[in-house]
This record gives sequence, C-alpha cells and structure tokens, in this order.
Amino acid sequence: MRAIFVMIKCEMGQAYQVAREMADTIEELSEMHSISGQYDLLGKFYLEAGRDIGLFVVERVQTVPGVKDTYTVQTFNAFSRAAG
Repeated sequence: MRAIFVMIKCEMGQAYQVAREMADTIEELSEMHSISGQYDLLGKFYLEAGRDIGLFVVERVQTVPGVKDTYTVQTFNAFSRAAG
C-alpha cells in the first residue's frame, strides 16, 4: 500500500458536504482534513501498489459533486519517531 495526498478545492459552501461524501463512499480514504489556504480539504488515500494514481483521482475523487479542482502529491517513504 502507498499513500497519496490530494488537496481538494470545492465549490463555495460545499467543503463539508464533499468531505462527508468521500468519507462515506471512498474506501481508500484514510483521513480527510479541512484546511486553510488555496484548497479546502486534504485527503490521505491508501492505494494498492501498481494502482494508477491518475485514474483513481480522476474517477473517484474529481467526480464527487462539489469538487472544483485537485492537486495530488505522491509519497515515497513514511518516517515516524522510533519506538523505545
């Protein structure tokens, strides 16, 4: 599994509705955050290795009603504090 982050710009007044719709219907969604700045939402999605990221974003994320624009960041490695 690999993580991608998608920043999502929504139609005015639609951010919470878009977030709820994605949380309810996209099983690859791990977390959805409301954010400030140019985009309204930040979603963390986990995809199977070899899955077409562009196709996933176009077919599953951009087709949700109220989504106006997206910006996708592909990740390579995750780092965290060492246990102990």
